[in-house]
Amino acid sequence: MARVFDVVEYASEMKDEIVHRFPEVGIADLRIGSQVIVRESQKAVFFRDGRALDEFGPGRHTIVTANIPLLVNLIGKVFNDRTPFTAEIYYVSMREFVDQKWGTPQPILVRNPGMGLGVALLQGFGSFSFQVKDAQQFVTQVVGANGIYRMAEIEGRLRAMLLSKLQDLLGETGAVKSVAELIGLTEELGAGVRAKAQDDFAALGLLLKSFYISNLKPSDKSAEELRAMGMLDMQTYTQLQAADALREAARNEGGGAGLTAGIGAGVGIGNVISQSLSGMTGAQSGAAGGAAAASSATSDVMTPAEAAAIVRVSEEDIVAAIVAGDLKARKIGSAYRISKSALDDFLKG
Repeated sequence: MARVFDVVEYASEMKDEIVHRFPEVGIADLRIGSQVIVRESQKAVFFRDGRALDEFGPGRHTIVTANIPLLVNLIGKVFNDRTPFTAEIYYVSMREFVDQKWGTPQPILVRNPGMGLGVALLQGFGSFSFQVKDAQQFVTQVVGANGIYRMAEIEGRLRAMLLSKLQDLLGETGAVKSVAELIGLTEELGAGVRAKAQDDFAALGLLLKSFYISNLKPSDKSAEELRAMGMLDMQTYTQLQAADALREAARNEGGGAGLTAGIGAGVGIGNVISQSLSGMTGAQSGAAGGAAAASSATSDVMTPAEAAAIVRVSEEDIVAAIVAGDLKARKIGSAYRISKSALDDFLKG
């Protein structure tokens, strides 16, 4: 004989569960007059024959046709107040799921106008939080007939949605902002991702509460990854590899003091690297050569790009040296200006 449940509850904090079905397997035999207990931060959604009947919030509820009127049509004429019926009850956690981690498994390609190759690869990580907004919709759209639905079953889907929005936003913002500026806009980018992702979360019955970018930085292996993506020809790749060798030699000569501290010391590493770097062709080569000649001849004040051309490193490396305090410069508005004497002192180490 089937067991009839007079009291139904799920006494769990549901720390890693979003939904718990009662019973986990099969169908519950209930009856008019049964008690359903719903705890704080829970909702109970009634289903019968795959159809949602109603939902209850926190408290003790007695099942009657007044609070689930659809039962009358589904179980037929009620002969007394103990008429039995079968149903499933889904307990849904309505609390906020906080500190969910996200990260970029692959770097995101963004434009970097006016610097280097004009493109860069960014990596980032951070956290987000969400909660169920519409319990009935979430069960219908996502959970289905699963007995237990845990965080692990949806976190990959949510991360993919968020990373898609972040990539889209970086593409839009990178068209008018440099990588250096993007890295300083983590709060604005986080708010933008939240706004872009809300509709996708709402379609699942969820609410995205927060999205934080803890760190956003250029990829450590940009040259190799750009080449793998077909965005670098062999000549440019070889030149970038030579630049990396130059930096590594500078780092070693500086006794492990860091990348920017040894740039100047590695300038005389040898003719092979120098010739490789000087083999840059086209507009970049002409601009760099012109800036170097002009700076060495007459200019006592130069831009980071002009200083980079003299040292034969990237503009990003010069800016990094300034930020690290290794190269003295004056900031005017949003631009840096470097004196010839400061650059000479930097190169002398």
